[in-house]
Amino acid sequence: MHAHLLLLLSILFSLAQCSESTSARNETAAVNKPPKAQTTVTLPAAAIQTGAERTGEYLPLLKNKRVAMVVNQTSMIGNKHLVDSLVAAKVNITLIFAPEHGFRGDADAGAHISNATDSKTGLPIFSLYGKNKKPSAEQLQNVDVLLFDIQDVGARFYTYISTMHYVMEAAAEYNKTVLILDRPNPTGYFVDGPVLNLKHQSFVGMHPIPVVHGLTVGELAGMINGQKWLAGQRTCKVTVIPAKNYTHKSRYSLPVKPSPNLPNDLAIQVYPSICLFEGTSVSVGRGTATPFQVIGSPFYKKKTYSFTPKSVPGATNPPNLNQVCYGYKLTEKDVQGKFSLAYLLDFYQNSTNQDKFFNNFFNTLAGNTELQAQIKAGKSEAEIRASWEPALTAYKKMRKQYLLYPDFE
Repeated sequence: MHAHLLLLLSILFSLAQCSESTSARNETAAVNKPPKAQTTVTLPAAAIQTGAERTGEYLPLLKNKRVAMVVNQTSMIGNKHLVDSLVAAKVNITLIFAPEHGFRGDADAGAHISNATDSKTGLPIFSLYGKNKKPSAEQLQNVDVLLFDIQDVGARFYTYISTMHYVMEAAAEYNKTVLILDRPNPTGYFVDGPVLNLKHQSFVGMHPIPVVHGLTVGELAGMINGQKWLAGQRTCKVTVIPAKNYTHKSRYSLPVKPSPNLPNDLAIQVYPSICLFEGTSVSVGRGTATPFQVIGSPFYKKKTYSFTPKSVPGATNPPNLNQVCYGYKLTEKDVQGKFSLAYLLDFYQNSTNQDKFFNNFFNTLAGNTELQAQIKAGKSEAEIRASWEPALTAYKKMRKQYLLYPDFE
């Protein structure tokens, strides 16, 4: 009996040694060689929850408050607009402020937006685009809290962050509170491009930040306050409801297009690199079925691909209207976490009309005069990038102070 027991224990001990040896070999192999695809199990990331979806976090902050909504078509909780959700929750909304492209997000870029009344709720809508970019004292008479919930795309010249700046400025002046329901930044996984020189400050560039700033609107609001960028170096009272389960490593696909000419992920990802063409004679596809996914010009030497901009809703008078534009179609591989000058340099170098390539808007978008001069002088992308580095490095260091989410590094 004892002999049988000793034999059994001996066998078990041998099996354990074998198992440990196999485990050690496997661990070594895992270090030296990645596992085969079929043996890798990837657990799904926890679903990102926007600030707007976290109603339990902010509804108590709106109780017995008079609320102005700074919203557009991206301000959704699932399939329901935030305004409708809060009206149903008995929040006292007194008015709606709408940014560029309007409350429903269907107006042309730069188009005049009229004040109106929302047919569904009867609430007055005031445009914050055009002459009235900042809420006035009169408009804020019956307001305690300005609630900002608009999806940004992470590019300095996208004007929703300029609207947020003026909302914060008005709140600071008239002693109101700003509540920001944060949303992920679809280009928040990198930082790149020239930092704006404040001599070129405009509504398409309010802050000394790079083209791709790598911040959510909630983080940028903290930076605006912290760096004292509001008029008179004021600060305003801001509360941010952060997005849940988001990090700057996250890739985020927008559920609603943020403006008429950014209809999909590709357009959003390439937008920072090709928006500078809006300051040139080159079309970025406004007036086509693929805006910000094609680049073309009547003056481009290569004729392998062409398109013709037409008058369409959201782009009623696009650049190069009814003219054949030669260029190329962009793909996902063209936009992998980098602000690229390759397109711009190529089109300038291959233009038959270099004298009229740039227009007066280019330096405003670039945020400096140097970039245009560098392109005209024939500088390479590497040489141009080197000139950005001191300011870009300083910005990256400063940015880390204001992060609300784990960074991409």
